[in-house]
Amino acid sequence: MTDAEELRRRTRELLATHPPADTDPVDFLRARFDAGLAWVHYPQGLGGLGAARALQAVVDAELEAAGAPDNDPRRIGIGLGMAAPTILKYGTDEQKQRFLRPLWTGEEVWCQLFSEPGAGSDLAALRTRAVREGDTWVVNGQKVWTSSAHIARWAILIARTDPDVPKHAGITYFVCDMTDPGVEVRPLRQITGEAEFNEVFLTDVRIPDARRLGAVGDGWRVAQTTLMNERVSIGGMALPREGGMIGPVAKTWRERPELRTHELHQRLLKLWVEAEVSRLTAERLRQQLVAGQPGYEGSGMKLAFARLNQEISGLEVELRGEEGLLYDDWTMRRPELVDFTGRDAGYRYLRSKGNSIEGGTSEVLLNIVAERVLGLPAEPRTDKDVAWKDLAR
Repeated sequence: MTDAEELRRRTRELLATHPPADTDPVDFLRARFDAGLAWVHYPQGLGGLGAARALQAVVDAELEAAGAPDNDPRRIGIGLGMAAPTILKYGTDEQKQRFLRPLWTGEEVWCQLFSEPGAGSDLAALRTRAVREGDTWVVNGQKVWTSSAHIARWAILIARTDPDVPKHAGITYFVCDMTDPGVEVRPLRQITGEAEFNEVFLTDVRIPDARRLGAVGDGWRVAQTTLMNERVSIGGMALPREGGMIGPVAKTWRERPELRTHELHQRLLKLWVEAEVSRLTAERLRQQLVAGQPGYEGSGMKLAFARLNQEISGLEVELRGEEGLLYDDWTMRRPELVDFTGRDAGYRYLRSKGNSIEGGTSEVLLNIVAERVLGLPAEPRTDKDVAWKDLAR
């Protein structure tokens, strides 16, 4: 069994053979993956050593101390947090070998083709169709709110392959090549002035059956792995104390005493405590992951993340007064990542409005927590056993 000392030895050996100061960053990341030090809990040969997930911190600490490059996880978060665990669980050996290494090193960026204009909150009602022609699937449809589609090489995609069965049963999960003919990416300009989101049009896109994940018609079950990991990656991220949105407002409070009022003080104290509780709860959730796949608790963490971000950013704008109404730049850009703490208060306030929509709307997540975590009775669903083609649209 690989223990902490063995991991330290392996990490120091990697640093000795690939000194960070003298090694190209991508070459270093490739060597780290091949040494099993990318995500140590993954199997050998796939970037890991089959070790306990908690031991990743041992490797990370050694590499950080040595100034080793990281893989810019914010830029490739969809690949790391959503595509990789789904490929690991449902992918063939060939798919794992092909996709996981360049995904982890950041050489290939991933996006997520799930939501549609008419099927966002009701994801299982999606209308994008995939029709089989021999060993190929021909896909037509439209996806929306696709983060990073403008820089992505690959996408995880769900499409309807059988309209004659209930909506949850006729879905299949694919890996889509974003450079294929028929894939068109258009920017969606947001309230921030930027377009990190996109809409994606799929016109006669041909996907080999070899890039299908899971069985035909089993896409909804495969997608649940993606969605549960997505909510953990959003709501359960590792943060230091006063990390995230609470950090900038706490800093302003300490440095600008002339802005303080008793009422703002009370609100800041309440939100500071809630942010710390959320941070510690996220730490407990990550520790639970050591035992297996994430559960529905991640939905609760994502709920808290959205609410806290919106309340904290609103407080920050109020605290700054007239300064809080300023905005740095409305230039149309297509950024590669979302940077909450590196921008000004106005950006944080506007961008946080999307937190209760992306990664599952707060309304849907409230239902999930109520039914799957608290065990409350499910809402009536009259369309559960109706063939998708017979649903009212």
